[in-house]
Amino acid sequence: MQATPEELIETLQNKVQRYLEGFDTNVHPYDIAELLVQLREYDESNYLDSLSRLPEELKALVLIELPKHCHEDLIEHFTPTELADMTNTLDTDDGAELIRNIEEVNEEVAEEVLQSLPEEDRQNLEALISFGDYEAGSYMQTELFSAFIDEQIGDSILRLKQLKAAKELDNVYQVYIITRKNIFLGSIPLEDLILLGPKEYYKEIIKEGVNTITVQATDDIHDVVEIASNYDMGAVPVVNAKGRLLGRITSDDIYDIIEERATGQLYHLAGVNDEAEQEESLFRIGKHRAFWLSINLFTAIAASVVIGLFDATIQSLVALAILMPIVASMGGNAGTQTLTVTVRQMALGDISDDDAKKTIRKEVYLALMNGMIFALAIGVVAGVWFSMPLLGVVIALSMLINLFSAGFFGALIPLLLQKANIDPAVGSSVLLTTVTDIVGFFSFLGLASLILI
Repeated sequence: MQATPEELIETLQNKVQRYLEGFDTNVHPYDIAELLVQLREYDESNYLDSLSRLPEELKALVLIELPKHCHEDLIEHFTPTELADMTNTLDTDDGAELIRNIEEVNEEVAEEVLQSLPEEDRQNLEALISFGDYEAGSYMQTELFSAFIDEQIGDSILRLKQLKAAKELDNVYQVYIITRKNIFLGSIPLEDLILLGPKEYYKEIIKEGVNTITVQATDDIHDVVEIASNYDMGAVPVVNAKGRLLGRITSDDIYDIIEERATGQLYHLAGVNDEAEQEESLFRIGKHRAFWLSINLFTAIAASVVIGLFDATIQSLVALAILMPIVASMGGNAGTQTLTVTVRQMALGDISDDDAKKTIRKEVYLALMNGMIFALAIGVVAGVWFSMPLLGVVIALSMLINLFSAGFFGALIPLLLQKANIDPAVGSSVLLTTVTDIVGFFSFLGLASLILI
């Protein structure tokens, strides 16, 4: 049973209270944002009023968790100064994300928010926003715990306590060791400091070996995700071209990127735009879906034209019309299997240019292996069903040809799209369906014309 607005408000107030008092560690700003979104569906004024009543620091964290389509309401409801105050309570990566979201709705308001921030904070956020959408720097958090190589461990820990007490630093897992000129030298887990004495110097730790893996601010964020995954890093240090430490990319951003990428690939394989699906307007969602549906319509017409070439053949033998969907369906499903596996391996970086031929060869072998099995099965079934052994031979050969083309093109199409700098997940399924339909119908009806008619 769906909760009423009154029940949602009561639940919301209870969760906020428990969050502020720290009694319930399971309450997260995301939970509060979810309740607000539900409340918004009933009454926008109650939703905005409840959001306004939240404490400033919590309000900012909740804003980040709200879906993008809700941000237009925020610009109309809050002044640039109020938005700036909320932005100022966030970590720099979250603050930059909030500014970008506002900028997508209204660039002038985003600029006013930036100008309302203290100069140092504004410069930090402007630096992050200046990076491209898929550059590591745009996901970077400048707040981190660093220590100088000629510094004693005890002194750095005292500084960390002060930063934590002032709430200037959260989620500290690593100590980033730097020179006095901010050149990154390596990182060690914070827990390792427990084993060391307060009078020891960081230069002594360097001798024993530290983690020196970094990424540059201009690196592709998907490469950063692969590095974090391959080396089991909860946070990745970011440096500039000269090796100076700029910030870190934390695990929450890495998880978000992984989820966003997986969701995007899933949508793209279905010919759906992931950003468009977050729109509230049914017209806008429908417009984006209609684009690939229109392409699919033309490809379906192309397949129908192939069938039309053999209309006399179909009229002379009705069994062909009954069996045609089997050939097309098997080819489509086999192609989808190959396509899904290939696109996923490409996304994980498991397929390079040198592996392309190997990948295609593997998928062709698999397609031929399955093709022979199912060609034999459908050949026997069709021959017995219609008491025509030659009909069984025709559909068996057609099945083998179509599954071969499904394996070959299912691997080739995404590789070619990637070579052309096009997302291999976008449009691959439509192109592959066209190939398997046309090859399936042409081979089946063509062989039938040669052998049966």
